[in-house]
Amino acid sequence: MKVKNFFFRLVKWETWHYLAKYVPIMPAWLWYCLKSRSFWFFTASNPTLTFGGFEGESKKEMYDQLPPGSYPNTILIGHNVPFEEVMKQVTEHNFAYPFAVKPDVGMMGFMFRTISGDEEFRQYHELMPADYLVQELVNYPLELSVFYYRFPNEQKGNITGFIRKEFLSVTGDGKSTLLELITKYPRVRFRLEEMKAKHKDRLDNILPNGEIFYLSRALNLSRGGKLVSLAHEKDDRLLKVFDDLSHYAGHFYYGRYDLKCKSIEDLKQGKNFLILEYNGCGAEPHHIYGNGNTLLEAYRIVLQHWKVLYAISKYNEKNGVEYWEFKKGYKFLRNAKKHFRQLKQLDLQTQV
Repeated sequence: MKVKNFFFRLVKWETWHYLAKYVPIMPAWLWYCLKSRSFWFFTASNPTLTFGGFEGESKKEMYDQLPPGSYPNTILIGHNVPFEEVMKQVTEHNFAYPFAVKPDVGMMGFMFRTISGDEEFRQYHELMPADYLVQELVNYPLELSVFYYRFPNEQKGNITGFIRKEFLSVTGDGKSTLLELITKYPRVRFRLEEMKAKHKDRLDNILPNGEIFYLSRALNLSRGGKLVSLAHEKDDRLLKVFDDLSHYAGHFYYGRYDLKCKSIEDLKQGKNFLILEYNGCGAEPHHIYGNGNTLLEAYRIVLQHWKVLYAISKYNEKNGVEYWEFKKGYKFLRNAKKHFRQLKQLDLQTQV
């Protein structure tokens, strides 16, 4: 099995570790650092997002720059606030169970949960080491990602990627335990220990025939989500929706919108959609996956995006947006990574 897994991973470059995929093209990134004389040149790309939205930015900061009604009802909860006060905030903002909770500064779906009752909510609040968001659940059936950029001196932008996300799940057959279903599923092959820990109390359960069990409610590729290309659906109507969002925010020039919608047609009409996240300059162009690209083709796409990121950042810098100083950026990134390690460990240890 280990030999089989090795050759499977060798062929499927999408399953490689992040560094294994990106180290061969890092000289291009370093060249942009040298050209700009700044290790953090990208911080000028989205001036109103902390660190340009590369990593460690606040989701609430992002929501506050979007049009009202374009994102779910959301409130920020201080992790040190007494739970009784938290319940008052939730009631005052008309939340009802079930609702979603997630770290205000998070990544990869760590500690994203659906809360169904008071006790479950209390446990989450007491566990969380950082501020988090309470957010209405969005019941639209489609979750999509749109990679968009716009040069600051231009009115019209570009959509380079349009994909649909699918959950990591297994389907019961009425005979197999959850553990057996997980073990047999190729997409879980490389996160088997994570799934065992996450669902340890349910591993011996036999799922009824046809029942779908979601192994993760996070649709991130890194958490097992599947990406399906919708490149054939890109058109001027879709572009106008995101041009309008970019101009409303004022300074969202480069990044990926993750959203849910009723249908692709409704999205193109600018209705029945809600933005879950806007990932700034640190967003990976997810359309390198799910299109059958070779590794070299994926590199070409990534390098093209880095070229655009540098050009946007350089333009903004010339027009008064300062790059972050090295010490400031290093300290911020170090603290962000420490925070994410803590969230990851907590996510693996608890089902709450």
